[in-house]
Amino acid sequence: MLPHESLERYFAEVEASVARLPAYAESYAEEILTAERANLRIRLRFENGALLEINEALIVENGTLKSLGYRYHFQRANNELIFRYDNTPHFPDLPSFPHHKHLRDAVVATGKPDLLDVLKEAKTKSL
Repeated sequence: MLPHESLERYFAEVEASVARLPAYAESYAEEILTAERANLRIRLRFENGALLEINEALIVENGTLKSLGYRYHFQRANNELIFRYDNTPHFPDLPSFPHHKHLRDAVVATGKPDLLDVLKEAKTKSL
């Protein structure tokens, strides 16, 4: 499979998952920079007013799609944080460094989540 086909397939999977959410896209940008590199930026507003912002920088290396950087931020309509996954390197003592998850009152170690799982988690927490 060619690198751009991996990116296009991933984008199609994300689009299909987003379409099944009780939410609408305030903005949705798939930016293919090269055959191997792309950015994904989505802003979803759920029926209850909650907001999910998705930012991903992706690359295809040796036929495998990898994330260069990501931020999945989910908040209530009143701007209260529900969760945010990211790999900003600011918690070096966590065993999953640089990957981590922000909760309302804590930051916890976690691996990089699959975006499709994040969409499911947001859907569950938006009900």
